[in-house]
Amino acid sequence: MKRRAYRDCDYWGKPVPSFGDPRAGLLIIGLAPGAHGSNRTGRMFTGDMSGHVLYRVLHQTGFASRPDSVSPDDGQRLIDAYITAIAHCAPPGNKPSREEIANCRPYLERELDLLPNVKAVVALGRLAFDNYLGILQRRGLIRSRAPFVFSHNCAFETAPGQPILIGSYHPSQQNTSTGKLTEEMLAAVFRRARKIVQGK
Repeated sequence: MKRRAYRDCDYWGKPVPSFGDPRAGLLIIGLAPGAHGSNRTGRMFTGDMSGHVLYRVLHQTGFASRPDSVSPDDGQRLIDAYITAIAHCAPPGNKPSREEIANCRPYLERELDLLPNVKAVVALGRLAFDNYLGILQRRGLIRSRAPFVFSHNCAFETAPGQPILIGSYHPSQQNTSTGKLTEEMLAAVFRRARKIVQGK
Protein backbone atom coordinates (compact mmCIF):
# COMPACT_ATOMS: atom_id res chain seq x y z
CA MET A 1 0.00 0.00 0.00
CA LYS A 2 1.32 3.43 -0.93
CA ARG A 3 1.96 5.93 1.79
CA ARG A 4 0.25 9.29 1.48
CA ALA A 5 3.63 11.01 1.01
CA TYR A 6 4.29 8.88 -2.07
CA ARG A 7 0.78 8.69 -3.53
CA ASP A 8 1.90 10.44 -6.74
CA CYS A 9 5.00 8.26 -7.17
CA ASP A 10 5.31 5.44 -9.67
CA TYR A 11 6.75 2.56 -7.65
CA TRP A 12 9.49 0.36 -9.11
CA GLY A 13 7.73 -2.66 -7.57
CA LYS A 14 10.10 -5.26 -9.08
CA PRO A 15 13.18 -7.10 -7.82
CA VAL A 16 15.71 -4.40 -6.97
CA PRO A 17 19.06 -4.88 -8.69
CA SER A 18 22.37 -4.54 -6.90
CA PHE A 19 24.22 -1.26 -7.23
CA GLY A 20 27.83 -0.19 -7.36
CA ASP A 21 31.30 -0.64 -8.76
CA PRO A 22 31.94 -4.10 -10.29
CA ARG A 23 35.65 -3.69 -9.44
CA ALA A 24 34.80 -2.95 -5.79
CA GLY A 25 37.03 -3.80 -2.87
CA LEU A 26 34.04 -3.57 -0.50
CA LEU A 27 30.86 -5.62 -0.69
CA ILE A 28 27.89 -4.49 1.42
CA ILE A 29 25.13 -7.04 2.02
CA GLY A 30 21.74 -5.83 3.20
CA LEU A 31 18.51 -7.59 4.05
CA ALA A 32 15.82 -6.71 1.48
CA PRO A 33 14.29 -3.67 -0.24
CA GLY A 34 12.26 -1.37 1.98
CA ALA A 35 8.63 -1.17 0.87
CA HIS A 36 8.74 2.61 0.37
CA GLY A 37 12.50 2.93 -0.16
CA SER A 38 14.21 0.87 -2.84
CA ASN A 39 10.96 -0.92 -3.74
CA ARG A 40 9.70 2.56 -4.67
CA THR A 41 12.86 3.97 -6.28
CA GLY A 42 14.47 0.88 -7.79
CA ARG A 43 17.92 1.39 -6.23
CA MET A 44 19.38 -0.29 -3.16
CA PHE A 45 18.95 1.70 0.08
CA THR A 46 17.49 4.66 -1.79
CA GLY A 47 14.57 6.76 -0.62
CA ASP A 48 14.13 5.75 3.02
CA MET A 49 15.65 6.43 6.45
CA SER A 50 18.00 3.42 6.30
CA GLY A 51 19.47 4.78 3.10
CA HIS A 52 19.75 8.33 4.43
CA VAL A 53 21.99 7.09 7.24
CA LEU A 54 23.94 4.58 5.15
CA TYR A 55 24.79 6.93 2.27
CA ARG A 56 25.84 9.75 4.63
CA VAL A 57 28.30 7.34 6.23
CA LEU A 58 29.47 5.94 2.90
CA HIS A 59 30.13 9.49 1.70
CA GLN A 60 32.02 10.36 4.91
CA THR A 61 34.24 7.30 4.50
CA GLY A 62 34.90 7.81 0.78
CA PHE A 63 32.70 5.04 -0.61
CA ALA A 64 29.95 7.25 -2.14
CA SER A 65 30.08 10.36 -4.31
CA ARG A 66 27.16 12.07 -2.51
CA PRO A 67 25.81 12.09 1.06
CA ASP A 68 22.26 11.34 -0.07
CA SER A 69 20.52 8.88 -2.35
CA VAL A 70 16.98 9.81 -3.36
CA SER A 71 16.48 8.43 -6.87
CA PRO A 72 18.34 6.45 -9.54
CA ASP A 73 18.99 9.62 -11.55
CA ASP A 74 20.44 11.76 -8.73
CA GLY A 75 24.07 11.25 -9.82
CA GLN A 76 24.97 9.04 -6.87
CA ARG A 77 27.74 6.54 -7.52
CA LEU A 78 29.60 4.16 -5.29
CA ILE A 79 33.38 4.31 -5.16
CA ASP A 80 35.13 0.96 -4.72
CA ALA A 81 31.92 -0.43 -3.17
CA TYR A 82 29.00 -2.61 -4.27
CA ILE A 83 25.65 -3.07 -2.48
CA THR A 84 23.53 -6.20 -2.71
CA ALA A 85 21.01 -7.96 -0.44
CA ILE A 86 20.01 -11.46 0.59
CA ALA A 87 16.53 -10.83 -0.88
CA HIS A 88 15.75 -8.55 -3.81
CA CYS A 89 11.99 -8.08 -3.46
CA ALA A 90 10.20 -6.15 -0.71
CA PRO A 91 9.02 -8.83 1.73
CA PRO A 92 5.72 -8.75 3.64
CA GLY A 93 6.22 -7.15 7.05
CA ASN A 94 9.83 -6.33 6.11
CA LYS A 95 10.83 -9.91 7.01
CA PRO A 96 11.91 -12.14 4.13
CA SER A 97 10.91 -15.78 4.49
CA ARG A 98 13.37 -18.65 4.23
CA GLU A 99 11.89 -19.42 0.80
CA GLU A 100 12.50 -15.87 -0.45
CA ILE A 101 16.08 -15.92 0.80
CA ALA A 102 16.66 -19.35 -0.78
CA ASN A 103 15.23 -18.11 -4.10
CA CYS A 104 17.63 -15.14 -4.15
CA ARG A 105 20.70 -17.00 -2.88
CA PRO A 106 21.94 -17.99 -6.39
CA TYR A 107 22.14 -14.29 -7.30
CA LEU A 108 24.27 -13.52 -4.26
CA GLU A 109 26.47 -16.54 -4.93
CA ARG A 110 26.96 -15.43 -8.53
CA GLU A 111 27.84 -11.92 -7.40
CA LEU A 112 30.49 -13.30 -5.07
CA ASP A 113 32.03 -15.04 -8.07
CA LEU A 114 31.83 -11.92 -10.26
CA LEU A 115 33.43 -9.54 -7.74
CA PRO A 116 37.06 -10.72 -7.71
CA ASN A 117 38.55 -7.67 -5.98
CA VAL A 118 36.49 -7.75 -2.78
CA LYS A 119 38.69 -7.57 0.31
CA ALA A 120 36.00 -6.75 2.89
CA VAL A 121 32.35 -7.74 3.28
CA VAL A 122 30.11 -5.65 5.53
CA ALA A 123 26.99 -7.60 6.52
CA LEU A 124 24.21 -5.27 7.66
CA GLY A 125 22.39 -7.28 10.31
CA ARG A 126 22.54 -10.81 11.63
CA LEU A 127 20.53 -12.33 8.76
CA ALA A 128 22.94 -11.00 6.14
CA PHE A 129 25.89 -12.10 8.31
CA ASP A 130 24.53 -15.64 8.77
CA ASN A 131 23.55 -16.05 5.11
CA TYR A 132 26.99 -15.01 3.89
CA LEU A 133 28.58 -17.53 6.26
CA GLY A 134 26.08 -20.14 5.06
CA ILE A 135 27.35 -19.71 1.52
CA LEU A 136 30.95 -20.13 2.67
CA GLN A 137 29.94 -23.27 4.56
CA ARG A 138 28.13 -24.79 1.57
CA ARG A 139 31.20 -24.09 -0.54
CA GLY A 140 33.37 -25.95 1.95
CA LEU A 141 35.37 -22.86 2.86
CA ILE A 142 34.40 -23.03 6.54
CA ARG A 143 33.36 -26.09 8.55
CA SER A 144 30.88 -24.36 10.81
CA ARG A 145 29.34 -20.96 11.43
CA ALA A 146 29.71 -21.42 15.20
CA PRO A 147 33.09 -19.65 15.59
CA PHE A 148 31.70 -16.51 13.95
CA VAL A 149 29.53 -14.73 16.52
CA PHE A 150 27.66 -11.69 15.26
CA SER A 151 28.14 -8.37 17.03
CA HIS A 152 28.46 -4.80 15.88
CA ASN A 153 31.84 -4.02 14.27
CA CYS A 154 33.10 -7.58 14.72
CA ALA A 155 35.63 -8.70 12.11
CA PHE A 156 36.63 -12.21 11.08
CA GLU A 157 39.13 -13.87 8.80
CA THR A 158 36.82 -16.64 7.62
CA ALA A 159 39.08 -18.71 5.35
CA PRO A 160 42.36 -18.30 3.43
CA GLY A 161 41.89 -16.08 0.41
CA GLN A 162 38.43 -14.91 1.50
CA PRO A 163 37.48 -11.29 2.30
CA ILE A 164 37.39 -10.10 5.91
CA LEU A 165 33.81 -10.29 7.19
CA ILE A 166 32.60 -7.34 9.27
CA GLY A 167 29.28 -7.45 11.08
CA SER A 168 27.18 -4.35 11.63
CA TYR A 169 23.80 -3.56 13.06
CA HIS A 170 21.40 -2.75 10.23
CA PRO A 171 20.77 1.00 9.76
CA SER A 172 17.01 0.47 10.06
CA GLN A 173 14.90 3.26 11.48
CA GLN A 174 14.15 1.04 14.46
CA ASN A 175 17.87 0.70 15.28
CA THR A 176 18.79 4.34 14.64
CA SER A 177 15.78 5.88 16.41
CA THR A 178 16.37 3.82 19.56
CA GLY A 179 20.10 4.56 19.65
CA LYS A 180 21.06 0.91 19.18
CA LEU A 181 23.00 2.14 16.15
CA THR A 182 24.39 5.65 15.88
CA GLU A 183 25.90 7.24 12.81
CA GLU A 184 29.31 7.19 14.50
CA MET A 185 28.98 3.45 15.24
CA LEU A 186 28.21 2.81 11.57
CA ALA A 187 31.03 5.09 10.44
CA ALA A 188 33.46 3.07 12.58
CA VAL A 189 32.49 -0.04 10.60
CA PHE A 190 33.19 1.62 7.27
CA ARG A 191 36.41 3.22 8.45
CA ARG A 192 37.53 -0.29 9.38
CA ALA A 193 36.45 -1.56 5.96
CA ARG A 194 38.35 1.30 4.29
CA LYS A 195 41.59 0.27 6.00
CA ILE A 196 41.11 -3.35 4.93
CA VAL A 197 40.35 -2.38 1.32
CA GLN A 198 43.44 -0.16 1.24
CA GLY A 199 45.57 -2.91 2.77
CA LYS A 200 46.43 -0.96 5.92
